Amino acid sequence: MASLNFDHHRSPEVLIQDFNSYVRTLILNRPRYLNALSGEMLSQLLQLFLAYEHDAKVKLVILKGNGKAFSVGGDIAEVDRLLDSGDWKLGLKATAEVSKLIYLIATYSKPQLSIANGMAMGRGAALYVSSRFRIATENSIFSMPETALGAVPETGASYFLSRLPRFFGEYLALTGAQLDGSEMLACGIATNFVPAAKLVLLEQELLASTGALTSSCDDLVSYVSSIISKYSIQPALKERGSAWHNMDVIEKCFSKSTVEEVASALEKEATDDIDDGHVNGGNNPWLTSTIESLKKASPISLKIALRSIREGRSQGLGEYLVREYRIACRIARGEISTDFREGLSALLVDRDRIKKWEPCKLELVSDQMVDRYFSKLENDDEELKELELPARSNSPAFAKL
Repeated sequence: MASLNFDHHRSPEVLIQDFNSYVRTLILNRPRYLNALSGEMLSQLLQLFLAYEHDAKVKLVILKGNGKAFSVGGDIAEVDRLLDSGDWKLGLKATAEVSKLIYLIATYSKPQLSIANGMAMGRGAALYVSSRFRIATENSIFSMPETALGAVPETGASYFLSRLPRFFGEYLALTGAQLDGSEMLACGIATNFVPAAKLVLLEQELLASTGALTSSCDDLVSYVSSIISKYSIQPALKERGSAWHNMDVIEKCFSKSTVEEVASALEKEATDDIDDGHVNGGNNPWLTSTIESLKKASPISLKIALRSIREGRSQGLGEYLVREYRIACRIARGEISTDFREGLSALLVDRDRIKKWEPCKLELVSDQMVDRYFSKLENDDEELKELELPARSNSPAFAKL
């Protein structure tokens, strides 16, 4: 019987399954914290993925979460402690680590599979999407909720969001909307939908058959894909409330040049809905929810997020990660706006209170304020260094699918 391989000198935040020498399964193991990505966990994952890439015997790496979440993203409590102590630069170490990890996985030279049989949010969602094969189930929930916290989607998020169809990425980034597994598959965030009851069978077949293949990496990718396809289904989208049924409105509104124009277009859609006899948007609760999400989000976060997606739609993942690291540094520093601290306080201390964003309105956020988030780090602090990523020969997995 196969067993879990525990290194007693290693924290159990990442568990390693080594059923055979060909497949490695890494399990995010902080179920009490919904597998929030701690600095220790990120360091372990980076080391393990690098080691397996250079191990000729390993042909497939599987990543999943223990419990009801793949990962809900960064460790907010850990970040809050560091900011309270004034050590915001130390907090950026986790941002750099997850950026390097996502870049490594996205350009991995071997097949890599992530299974989100639960929540994948924020940085956890970015980690999931960087994989070549991305499995969703009926238990999956995907979300990028950062703008409601006074932050923005980062660590590669704007790269994959910008590549979703019909401005769907702008919709997800600005509203923090949640998607279920069928919606993840429909928009391309997931590559496959596998019923949760079949996951064990899928993993068993991958473990049993992958080692027998001795051909090239491309053939191995096709072989793994064929096995996953055997267990995959095409799920039906929910009839009401699915964002996917509102793609025409999303494309019409979220294609606008500014956040103000996006909000205005959505309000017009709601007014037209009332004029058609659907009082209070009663025929489309999705529209009402979308408008409310924008109203509750940090105005400056909304503007940064939209620009981050739009600015480099044709750029590579590495360029995105460098730019997003700059943004994360300035959000953590809190000199331009303290909205992130406000969002953390509301989340961790008093969930019921109304957040006091500053600036409090979209029209009070100037282009010059937003510009500062995107400028090079040396312009602010000689001690801050730009994110440095290693040279990689493969193109990002998300761009291939």
